[in-house]
Parts: sequence; structure tokens; C-alpha cells
Amino acid sequence: MRFPSPLPIDPVLPAVAEALEARGVAVLQAPPGAGKTTRVPLALLDASWAVGRKIVMLEPRRVAARAAARRMAETLGQPVGKTVGYRVRMDSRVGPETRIEVVTEGILTRMLQDDPALESCAALLFDEFHERSLNADLGLALALDSRGALRPDLRILVMSATLEGAPVARLLGDAPIVTSEGRAFPVETRWLDRPPAGRIEGAAADAIRLALREEEGDILAFLPGGREIRRTASLLNDVGGATVTPLYGDLPAEAQDRALRPLSDGRRKIVLATAIAETSLTIEGVRVVVDCGLARLPRFDPRGGMTRLETVRVSQAAAEQRRGRAGRTGPGICYRLWPEAEHRSLPLQPAPEITEADLAPLALDLALWGVADPGDLAWLNPPPDAAFSQAKALLVRLEALEGEGDGDGRITAHGRRMAALPVHPRLAHMILRAGERRLGGLACEVAALLEDRDVALARDADLRARVEGVRAVLGGSSAARAGVDPAAARRVAEQAKGLARVTGAKRGEGDPRAVGLALAFAYPDRIAQRRPGGDRRFRLANGKGAFFLHDDPLAAEDWLAVADLDGDRREARIFLAAPLGREEIEEAFANGIEEISFVEWDARAEAVSARRQRRLGALVLKDDPLADPPADRVAAALVDGVRRKGLAVLPWNSAARSIRDRIAFLRRVEGDEAWPDFTDEALLTGLDEWLAPWLAGMNRLSHLEKLDLAGILASMLDWNTRQRLDDHAPTHLTVPSGSRIPIDYSAEEGPVLAVRLQEMFGLAETPRVAAGRASVTLHLLSPARRPLQVTQDLAGFWRGSYKAVKAEMKGRYPKHYWPDDPLIAEPTARTKKRAQ
Repeated sequence: MRFPSPLPIDPVLPAVAEALEARGVAVLQAPPGAGKTTRVPLALLDASWAVGRKIVMLEPRRVAARAAARRMAETLGQPVGKTVGYRVRMDSRVGPETRIEVVTEGILTRMLQDDPALESCAALLFDEFHERSLNADLGLALALDSRGALRPDLRILVMSATLEGAPVARLLGDAPIVTSEGRAFPVETRWLDRPPAGRIEGAAADAIRLALREEEGDILAFLPGGREIRRTASLLNDVGGATVTPLYGDLPAEAQDRALRPLSDGRRKIVLATAIAETSLTIEGVRVVVDCGLARLPRFDPRGGMTRLETVRVSQAAAEQRRGRAGRTGPGICYRLWPEAEHRSLPLQPAPEITEADLAPLALDLALWGVADPGDLAWLNPPPDAAFSQAKALLVRLEALEGEGDGDGRITAHGRRMAALPVHPRLAHMILRAGERRLGGLACEVAALLEDRDVALARDADLRARVEGVRAVLGGSSAARAGVDPAAARRVAEQAKGLARVTGAKRGEGDPRAVGLALAFAYPDRIAQRRPGGDRRFRLANGKGAFFLHDDPLAAEDWLAVADLDGDRREARIFLAAPLGREEIEEAFANGIEEISFVEWDARAEAVSARRQRRLGALVLKDDPLADPPADRVAAALVDGVRRKGLAVLPWNSAARSIRDRIAFLRRVEGDEAWPDFTDEALLTGLDEWLAPWLAGMNRLSHLEKLDLAGILASMLDWNTRQRLDDHAPTHLTVPSGSRIPIDYSAEEGPVLAVRLQEMFGLAETPRVAAGRASVTLHLLSPARRPLQVTQDLAGFWRGSYKAVKAEMKGRYPKHYWPDDPLIAEPTARTKKRAQ
């Protein structure tokens, strides 16, 4: 095909065609502005393998898809919809003669699901693949699977401006790489000396005014989102001689197209755009780029199950893409609103969306494709295991997949119907289930509201007011009275109308008071119950907390369905919700409600609590006392209380402590394997075995005082072990006076016998225990039972220290017996000495 004007991509077009002819797959690397988007599809039209079939090119954004189709149609001198057409969500321009279709990535997935062999398609072109969108990765994985199993003649071309081609070529089976040098006009970069203080809008407006003074040509300014674009536009109201035009995804198609066309009156144009202007689009007349270096991207937290838009720094590759917008048609200028030194700290490439996104739509598409394990397909980056597992669990809860064991995650009939709807699986489930209750129209409105930016003028959280406001505007009421942005309300209504066409729902069907029920179908894990005591705090069905930051009428509701939260993992702020009745929950979620009887330890009451509850996840719908709870569960709960409080709560008397001390002593002397383990750690670990059987009739901590711990511990020993214990570690020792004195085994050093000195007269050797392996430490006491001597060598004491002790004690206790030779003296426990 001949083209009216040359573009940098033209010299490599034959090489692209040859690679696809010979290998069927190829990678095209071409810098921004080379013309690959509008030239490659046209150049392939006359290929022999394309005869009678379509060439489908994927674009990551709707505005780029429409613009590319329009530019190619103009090249052919035809209207859009003849040879070249496009299909995007809620909009298409194709006809019976269409040979080139420019589609957004989600459309390709639907095409593949409807016809896995893509019989009408000759080639798939993945444009701007470097953006690494989730849908592009999925589309390429499915296309490669189709090519391998069904369509070996299907051509696949991956095109990118900044992505390294080698990994993609390997993914395609060592595909040839074709590189275009392009034609990059020089672009001068001017850096901000320091990061802007305060909001970025002020710095962007200042830079735009500077560019208007210093440079010629139209200006393209990159800002993170529509909110910043609107604020910046308001700051530029005083700019004369220039027209400010916004460009972002939520704008109507006509407004987006207007931003791309040059002005007919010759005035300078200032285009305030989000990242949608980074690639694929050439905005005629732009010679200056102002880049704030920020983008607003979705970030998904698998642990919280929530996706939030976050404003993040762009990558170096994205910054280069933006800079290149100034050099498309001639030399240009790029103002970067950050210091040059800071640029090196930016990531080289954006993170692939598949590594950070909510994978529920991907998991549903794979299930529809018949793939349970993503590893069965080819990926540049496979889906993360944790996020994919959570996505499958959500789909099971939404009844889209069979539960584990029922069908190993296979898609259900309901899941197939969900997959046919062009919305997130949560919203698809909501629309279908609400439709069964004649709330289909309402559910479509709710879905459109949730997928759009907030239409409300006030900052309250009630989604019902948004629905009522949209309906009021469409009914002719003023926007101010309805409390919504009229343009946003009409856009939402149009999206809801498109969804209703797909689902067969009736427009306006359903009372806005039922918004909470519709929301609950989409977010069953975010059904919320007000916590006792109020204070604007709620518990979610998934077990997490949620709260209203400020006073809101919804904070007084007992039950809510929550649509929008922030990403805090412990307690999330509620942004958007609607009231819900307990009766609605009981009826609509009967299959998910469990009746649970539980017997557990109540630490506050220090008693066992036995309750019967009806629960939806972590939420308690009904709570009643449980009569006659099973005795074993009561005992287990009381044991749990003991484990938490520690062994000190048990009634340890001297007899019980003595058994533990004696066994501990023998384990040290005779070896651990010879005796049972009665340490704190072992007893706590074995509470269920040794304590639980003795807790019949008890359910409070105070009841434990009835326990005979000494008897319980003794019962853990068989008869032989008890006899051996009494032989090797007797509780008492009979001393020469005839008294039975208790032995204290608690000391780490060994057993202790505290006895008055006079009772030991006549005993020559120190007593021993543990079959003679250990000496008893004697604490020899005065008549007043004060220590006189500590010894394990009684014979040595009689020979040595006794004389000094006798001399001192005889004067202090003259009425007591202090013989000169204790070995032949008669022992006595009496106060007065006996006659010799």
C-alpha cells in the first residue's frame, strides 16, 4: 500500500510483513512518533494470509483506539466504520466491509471467549505493550494458547516503544525482532530546581504560564487525574490567547476528540491530560510538554481485598514517553517539575499491572477459558499466587466458581453469565442477583456509579442520594437541587443504559431505598454491623474494622453495605455505603449464614461462655445463651482459660507442690527418662490430658479451688512409680529423736531437712536419699528454730563446729541439753534436758 506522506516506520514495514509471513510471530520496537500505530495495520492489509480476514489491533485506552481508527480511515480517504473501524466499551463503529478493527484490550478477551479460534481474524496486533496492562497480558496469553491449539496460522505482532523486546520474543517462541530507528526531533529538557511545595496544580499552572511566555506552539501538560486537571484549569482562567482543553478517561468521547484536534481559529491550545496521552496519540501542534511526574494508578491489597487509586511517581520510561510528545512533529521543550538529580531515583519501567491488580476478572476469564491453573498458559509475568488464590476465593463466594472439592474451581452457569457482562465480577454478580428481585435497573445504575468518578457535590457517604440525584437530573430537576454534577450524572445514566441493554434490565427499575441490598450482592464481604457503643465504628463480614471519619447520617445505621473504603489493613475509612436491613440479609444471604454454637473462655468474666449464634462471616445476626452445652466442650474451654492465665490459678497446696518438687529432684539425679515431666511447660501443654477429666461440673475460675491437685498429680503415676517415688524421695525423714520431719525438695541444690540440733544427737552420718545418690542438706536449728549450721557433713560438724556452737548456745539456752559428746548423747525434742 502507498501512503501519501512518509513516516519513520515506513522503511521497516516490509521486514514486519516478512517476519509474520515466515514465522507468524514478531516483535516490533519503534520509538514514540514513528507511526507504528497507524501504518502497520494498513501495511498488512494486502498480505496473502490476511485475505478474507480481519486484522485486529489492541489499544490500551479508548481515546487512543478511536483516534487511531480515525487517522487510518483518513489515510484511506474513508469514514470510520468502512475499511477501518473500532470497538470500545459502550461504543463501536464497524461495518460489513471492515478489515481493520481497533479494539480495547477487554474487547479482545471477549472476542477470544466467544470464538477461541478467532476464525475471522488473520492477525492480532498488541500496540503499546510496554504499558503491561492486565488485559494485554491476558489477551496475549489466550492468543498464544489459541495459536498453539487451534489456529497455528494466526499471526501475532507485539509492538512497543520502550519495552525490551528480547523477553517478549522468547515468550513468542524466539520471534524475530524488528527495530525502527524512528525520527525523534530534539527535545530540550528543563528541570525544576526543587520539588513543588503544596498541591501540584499550582506548580503546573506556573510552568504552563512560563511556557506560554517563553515558547511557541501548543502545550500538553500531564497531571495525575481529573480532579487535578479541573483545578489546574480553574487556575488558568486568566490566560488570554489560549484555549484550555481537558483530556481524561471520564470525559465524553466528543470532549476527548476535541482535545486531539487542532483549533481552527489559530489560537494556542493547552491540553491538560492524564497518562492516556502518553502513547498512541499525536496531538497536532504540541511543541511543549509540562510533566508533573505523577500518575494515578489502581493498587490492590490482597490481604484487605480492596483496590484504591494511588498517586505515584512515574517511571523513567513513562517520563520519556511524555517527553517525546513534544518532539512528534518538530523540535520541542519539556518542563519537568522535579530536580534532575531526583530523576535517577525513579523506577526504570512501570510495574506490570498483573503483579499489583485485583485478579478477580482475570481468574473469571481463565475459568471461562477452561484454565484453573495460570501456569498452564504463557506469561511474561505470571499472576502472583496469593492474589490469584484470593481472587478465586472471592469468585467462589460470588457463586461464579465451584467450591473446592465440588468442582475444583470450575466455572458455574452463573459465572458464565457474569463473564458476559462488561463489568467487574462483583458488579456482574450484583446485576444478575438484583435482577432476580426486579432491581436490575437499579443495579445497573449502582454499577455505573461505582465505575465512574463520584457524581455527588457534597461529601456524604450515602449512595442512595447519588442514585436519586442521577434520576432527578434525568427527570429535569436542577443539578444543584439534586446534589450531583449534571455532566457526570448524564454520563452515569448513559453507562447504566448500556448495561441495561446487555442484561435486559428495565431503566429506572427498583426503589433507591434498595441500594443497600444491591451493594451487598456486590460486596458480601463488606456487609457491616455497627459496633456496640456506636462511635461511628463498624465490623465488616470479612472480620476487619471500618469507620466514618466524620459524623455521617449513615453512622447511626445498625447495618450497612459498604462499597468504597480506604486500604487500611486494621480499620478502614468508609467513603461510600448504603443502609441494609437485617431481614434483607437473612433472606438474600441465607446460604451463607451459619448457625454456630460455641463454648469458649470469657477472659473478662473468668468463666466459660456458651452461646448459640447466627453468623454471616464475622457478623452476629442473633446471639442467645446455649442451654446444656456439652460437658467436654465446657471442660476444654475451662482448660483454655487455665492455659491463658497460667498454672498459678490452680490451688497449689503444699502436698501438690511437694509431688512436683520430688519428681523434679529425681529427674535431676536419676535422669529425665526415668520420671514423668511435671514442669510448668509440660503441664500446660498436657492440660487436656491430666486436668480436663477432673473438671466435671465446673465452668468458672473460682470453681478450681475444689480440685485436689496432689491427688490429681499422684493419679498420673502408676503404682510402681508411686512406690519408687516414696522410696527414692520420701516426704519425711524420721530423725533420732523419733520425730518425722518433712523434707523440702524445692531447692535446686537438693533436698533440705530443717531440724533442731538436739533431735540429731547420736546420728553420725548425713542422711541420704535417691537410693543413696544424694545427701540431704541439714539446716540444724536452735531451740528457737533459728539456723545454727547448714551442712551435708554431719560427722564433720560434730567433730569441729559443734564445740563453738555448744559454747554459744549453752549460755543463751541454759535449760536445753548441750552434751559434750553428741554422738553418745540421747536425742530429744523436749525443751528441758534429761538427766544423764
